[in-house]
Amino acid sequence: MKTYFTKTPNSIMRFFSKYVWRFSLDTKEIYLTFDDGPTPEITDFVLDALKKYNAKATFFCIGKNIVNHPDIFNRIIIEGHAVGNHTQNHLKGWSTENEVYLENVEVCEKTITRYGNATIQPKIFRPPYGKIKKSQAKEILKKGYKIIMWTVLSADFDTSISKEKCLQNVLKNTKNGSIIVFHDSIKAAEKVSFVLPKVLKEFSKQGFTFKAI
Repeated sequence: MKTYFTKTPNSIMRFFSKYVWRFSLDTKEIYLTFDDGPTPEITDFVLDALKKYNAKATFFCIGKNIVNHPDIFNRIIIEGHAVGNHTQNHLKGWSTENEVYLENVEVCEKTITRYGNATIQPKIFRPPYGKIKKSQAKEILKKGYKIIMWTVLSADFDTSISKEKCLQNVLKNTKNGSIIVFHDSIKAAEKVSFVLPKVLKEFSKQGFTFKAI
């Protein structure tokens, strides 16, 4: 059973107004984001596709994956993409004690700094699964992070939908300023390899620019 919105309702954006859900509605800019990498099986493909269209994106990386694949992480930075904190171990905030969750965020920050050879700015964070307690979010915001959510969920993680449906989720719901979620993970690799080139081609043709956060 589907338990997610492919397009975030305005009511949710208003209720959780301290989080970033989208950018300016007045400019033809799209913000592609990729969660859960770096992953050898798909992140390099994503980077190659982005380069072909001179597109920039934002990668919300899991700290342990950075440690395991520093060369790919380094490529993300060298090629001018933004990097965000996605916790060290992909923790679900709703089912994790605050102290453990916040420590995991801090460990990921240190991993990003260490392997990126610098403090990455701006400080941006996306909670795994989009699930975070208000108390956790409050502390993360205090640390100077912007919590980045999304306008459009491609649903590339959903094994019950086709790659064609995944493509339509993005094409149908993307507007000026949309933040789109993909996953550079093994689970999503087949859909991403089908959908991403088509999204880049179609919106480039429409005159959109792909920007990093």
